Amino acid sequence: MQRWQQQTDRSRIMTLGTDSCTTAEDGVESDLEQRRPLILERVPKKKERNWRSEVLHRVKKCCSCTPERAKSKVLGFAPILKWLPQYQLREWLLGDMMSGMIVGILLVPQSIAYSLLASQDPIYGLYTSFFSSIIYTFLGTSKHISVGIFGVLCLLVGQVVDRELALAGYLTETSSFSGNGSGVLLAGSGNHSVGMECDRSCYAITVGATVTFTAGVYQVIMGIFQIGFVSVYLSDSLLSGFATGASLTILTSQVKYLLGLKIPRPQGWFTLFKTWYSLLSNLGNTNICDLVTSLVCLLVLIPTKELNYRFKSKLKAPIPFELFVVIIATLASHFGHFNADYASSVAGTIPTGFLPPKTPMWSLIPNVAVDAFSIAIVGFAITVSLSEMFAKKHGYTVDANQEMYAIGFCNILPSFFRCFTTSAALTKTLVKESTGCQTQVSGLVTALVLLLVLLVIAPLFYSLQKCVLAVIILVNLRGALRKFTDIPRMWRVNRVDASIWLITMATSALINTELGLLVGVLVSAFCVLGRTQQAQVLELGHATTREHYEDLSSYRGLQTHPGVAVFRYEAPIYYANKSLFKKSLYKSVGLNPVEEKTQRIKFTKKNKPLREVEGVQNMKESAGKEDRVEAGEVVTLMLNNKPNSLRSVVIDCSAILFLDTAGVNALTEVRKDYGEVGIKVVLTQCRATVLDDLERGGYFDEKGPDGGENKTRFFTIADAVSYVQSLSAPNGDCDGAH
Repeated sequence: MQRWQQQTDRSRIMTLGTDSCTTAEDGVESDLEQRRPLILERVPKKKERNWRSEVLHRVKKCCSCTPERAKSKVLGFAPILKWLPQYQLREWLLGDMMSGMIVGILLVPQSIAYSLLASQDPIYGLYTSFFSSIIYTFLGTSKHISVGIFGVLCLLVGQVVDRELALAGYLTETSSFSGNGSGVLLAGSGNHSVGMECDRSCYAITVGATVTFTAGVYQVIMGIFQIGFVSVYLSDSLLSGFATGASLTILTSQVKYLLGLKIPRPQGWFTLFKTWYSLLSNLGNTNICDLVTSLVCLLVLIPTKELNYRFKSKLKAPIPFELFVVIIATLASHFGHFNADYASSVAGTIPTGFLPPKTPMWSLIPNVAVDAFSIAIVGFAITVSLSEMFAKKHGYTVDANQEMYAIGFCNILPSFFRCFTTSAALTKTLVKESTGCQTQVSGLVTALVLLLVLLVIAPLFYSLQKCVLAVIILVNLRGALRKFTDIPRMWRVNRVDASIWLITMATSALINTELGLLVGVLVSAFCVLGRTQQAQVLELGHATTREHYEDLSSYRGLQTHPGVAVFRYEAPIYYANKSLFKKSLYKSVGLNPVEEKTQRIKFTKKNKPLREVEGVQNMKESAGKEDRVEAGEVVTLMLNNKPNSLRSVVIDCSAILFLDTAGVNALTEVRKDYGEVGIKVVLTQCRATVLDDLERGGYFDEKGPDGGENKTRFFTIADAVSYVQSLSAPNGDCDGAH
């Protein structure tokens, strides 16, 4: 490097002296300073600890306790202790109370309705919304999200509950909402023994609470190990496609209630097709009373919900049409005797107050562990996505790991009070934000509204028809189903994201809901890998006015250097794409060095007998001449797209993020193969981490084709080009080097 710099300076001085003897000495020195290569000195690395020292250091750091650290941990675990003392009573209280009351009013019919989706009694949906609202107020970091019942999670829980009910001996659909103890499960019957008498409702909530407890434990463990970052692997297109596919499954599962049919929920894969087959087979058993009630409720709720949506900017709060429909439908069913006269399914007895706490069924945990994990991931991902979205909108930050703790304890603690899985819900969060919510205090107000219902009002919903609850669920799917109209726009914006959305949605809806999430993650990962596989080597040219290099195929007016080709590879080089990198580079250069060496070897073998006949001296002279001619012909043929013969290749590594062992070996092989056919390969603009990878891989330790060491580092393309030009230029003649 130093010899090249001295040669460049000496040649430049000679050229300047020949061209203009009147140039001032200070001007020469200034120009030389600009022409000298950029030299940077690396910051010395910290000495790496061995694994024992590292473990001891981390243990000591985690176990050390100071007053400041203890205070920080307490405030971090219970954020309410941090923001409540700063609560501005006059400015914030009115907005929090208004939003809390409105969300609480909306939650009453939705909690009862989504209990149906989770195969639970209505009272348990109210319990779930009540406890989650209180716990998130104390532990959550988002000021605006509404944590409670979410349709997709209810569907996932309901599928597990129905599967375990069938395995336990409940093979037919029974009136789980009737509260009459139907379908008693005796000890020892079915595949799971409860150990005492337990009716269908009791066993259903036992399964639901066990799934919820297990999911909450997963979430807390992920919070302890600080792996809240997993949410970044669930892209928006993946989550949206998963939610839309699950919405189709939810819609299908509720049609039987609209028609008043009592058919079991199918298990396994392809449940969508199985459900529609059962519906069409039992269409003749439709309950006319339920069908008419469903149609009337749909005709009322669909246009009124659309009015709320269209005029949300003008309305101070959305009008609770769902609550009005529930009240009117309950009165009509009660005074019309729909249950007694028309056999319409109703909610049944809804007790008041709270039941004593009860532990989950530990023996069920192995059966539901896998289902609980997918539920935990979905619940956390949706909660974090919504909390970060609204935090960014309102200018504050949320802690993803603390959100993991919060949603985990929103599942663990309520599971002892017969609740099922919760997460943030977009619809209620939008309502909460639009009605003036300022802090988490609104969650306490929502809990007070639900408490009033639990203690006083709940029994009044005895005559509420299940078909009305199904209509409420269907109407709230409008947002997810509206995503189908966005498919053309998504396709125009980004086809990869649109493909992920379509595949995830189709798998979730048509095959299996949990499988859809896994398939979406795998497809997203393969898409990222596929982009690194599709990267191509680009030939660069420099601008005429400055030393800036860009892709020749993308910009006009760029120039190349005679005998020097500059290339850029815009992807990491690792085991999966090393062969593609080499293939693309050989194609861009126009010369495959391996094939070139093979051609030369074949030519040498072909002319070997001729050389033996002509004698040693003539053989040497003619062989040298013919070798040169043949080599020149081959190179010229393969470089027919290059205006001059190629002597050097410069690879711009600025876009290479990392190298693995295979990547370092690929670059070493490229340099060696081209060196054997007389072409110098140098790297430039390598990141510090890439330089470290090259050093660890021994790239700079190997001798070059000329026997010299490869210790030179280049931080600009111009320096690398000047260097390779100086190697091929005669001593003291830099006309071809600049």
